[in-house]
Amino acid sequence: MGTAEIYRNRIANLRSMMRDKGLDAVIITGSDPHNSEYPAARWKQVEWISGFTGEAGDVVITMDHAGLWTDTRYFIQATNQLEGTGVELHKTRIPGEIRIPQWLAQIAFNGVEGTVAIAVDGLAMDVSTVDSLKAAFREAGREEDPSHESGCGFQIVDLPDMLEDLWEDRPAVPSTPVITLGDELTGESRISKIQRIRDFMEDKGCSAVLLTALDEIAWVLNVRASDVEYNPVCISYLLITAGDVVWYVRKNRPAALHSETADSFAELDADGIAIRDYDDVFLELSQEDIPVFNSLFVDPSSLNYHLSRTLSGLGDSVRIISGDSPVPLWKSVKNEVEIAGMKEAHFVDGLAMEKFLYWLDCSMKAGNRITEWDAAQKIDSLRAGSAGCIGNSFQTISAYGAGAALPHYVTPEHGSAVLEPHGLYLCDSGGQYFFGTTDLTRTVPLGPCTALEKEDYTLVLKGHIGLAMSVFPAGTSGCQVDYAARCPLWQYHRDYGHGTGHGVGFFLNVHEGPQEIRHNFNQVPLLPGMITSDEPGLYREGMHGVRHESLILCVDAGTNDFGTWRCFENLTLCHIDTSAVITEMLTAEEKAWLDEYNEEVFRTLSPQLPDDVAAWLREKTLPL
Repeated sequence: MGTAEIYRNRIANLRSMMRDKGLDAVIITGSDPHNSEYPAARWKQVEWISGFTGEAGDVVITMDHAGLWTDTRYFIQATNQLEGTGVELHKTRIPGEIRIPQWLAQIAFNGVEGTVAIAVDGLAMDVSTVDSLKAAFREAGREEDPSHESGCGFQIVDLPDMLEDLWEDRPAVPSTPVITLGDELTGESRISKIQRIRDFMEDKGCSAVLLTALDEIAWVLNVRASDVEYNPVCISYLLITAGDVVWYVRKNRPAALHSETADSFAELDADGIAIRDYDDVFLELSQEDIPVFNSLFVDPSSLNYHLSRTLSGLGDSVRIISGDSPVPLWKSVKNEVEIAGMKEAHFVDGLAMEKFLYWLDCSMKAGNRITEWDAAQKIDSLRAGSAGCIGNSFQTISAYGAGAALPHYVTPEHGSAVLEPHGLYLCDSGGQYFFGTTDLTRTVPLGPCTALEKEDYTLVLKGHIGLAMSVFPAGTSGCQVDYAARCPLWQYHRDYGHGTGHGVGFFLNVHEGPQEIRHNFNQVPLLPGMITSDEPGLYREGMHGVRHESLILCVDAGTNDFGTWRCFENLTLCHIDTSAVITEMLTAEEKAWLDEYNEEVFRTLSPQLPDDVAAWLREKTLPL
């Protein structure tokens, strides 16, 4: 059976289930019960049903249509992976886009008589998404009709784990060791963070808060685990009241790991945190006689629909207050201890990267046969051997030529491209350290480059430098400084389809908010202590891709008669290759910035590098 046929059969089996249950459509999301960007293997349901492996995508199945909705980062990848599966690509983040709620309400079931039944896995869909779905149907003239009495209504059917019976070898809920981080690493105790939550409760006039986002819980409790690959989080829920803290987590960890986790649980217990089983949250928050609070604050962007329906069982005795969790903003502003740790992580990471780039350069000059996969394995192994490193912060993107034209290219273990001593190679990688998280991309000339490759390389570099040099008034948001990175490309009528910058966690998720640098009108200001990526790019399908990425720290730039000012401090320590730069395209200020940056990299790293690597780096960082 061919690969595409496997997915066609899975869709056919799902449609058979839909007929048995009287369903008109099924929505399958690429998330988990906590609306995580990166789900554990158990919840990679989009990949299982369609074969699409991108990080962002949702699938809709009706009786006569199967569609995948994803954004500009994955168009090429999705086109290739969906071929022959019968799943059609629906493009998002483009002019004229039609999102899933509108497509279902206004196109798929426009004019259809009777009540339309839409099934969702309520565990893997957040409340906000369901609300958007309901709003779209109401705008199309349909009213919610659970009893099917309406002649033109809709019904949202909650089917938690709906693929369970179809997915024979579905992975279990992950369960990895739980560790705790001391104040010397985090700079703030869990007791202090819990008090922040309680102060927030008082301001909001509520008596309890339920946290459902995994990175928020990890940050508040100062705990880490490995339940999600590359993300040091633990599958759990956290309930905080005025007098109690209850952590709903898988208590029965594997026997071999029990000792480490037991020590962590004992430490939490000593701080007054009760440990309950993960699934108990559904039982304890569904009975009116159990809760010891009369109002509960939840964030609908991470609260799953099934748990939301469970909370409805509390009746009128508990008022549900919905809003944005305060934790993302708190954890985005790193304290002095976290900033120091992030700087240490980037120093250690920079040593590994320079050793890798030296190896790569020597391999090309020696004529060694190196594939994209070989290069990925090399940087991963060098980073893994670094002090304090516990693994990657995401899967390394190692891409040469046409592969680099895919912003989120997945490097294949077998059949990956062979690197040749010409053109551009792109490596996007990062590490998780006990004292920080890294994420950087370097596009490397492997030898002679074409005029177009050099021009694209230089334009993206100008954008990268433009953002890094930005100075802006306090209160400025990421969407307002995004232009600094895109301006050089726009002047040549070129652009890229992804964001320019995302927040980065402290020994947490490599992607976090609430700040971001991109087109989206996100009004969250860039605040001192926030760490964000600076990663403009340019991609030519079938030819090459360019991306220059470093992490930058927002810092105070002083106050004068015109207000208070902010700027960025660079964190990433890895030289930028100047051999593909068209010098005439850089301004004097840009040249000075590049020379100064490369000199800083050499000055900082060379004392800790082997002599041959340091000598090579000296040549690579000479002034323009």
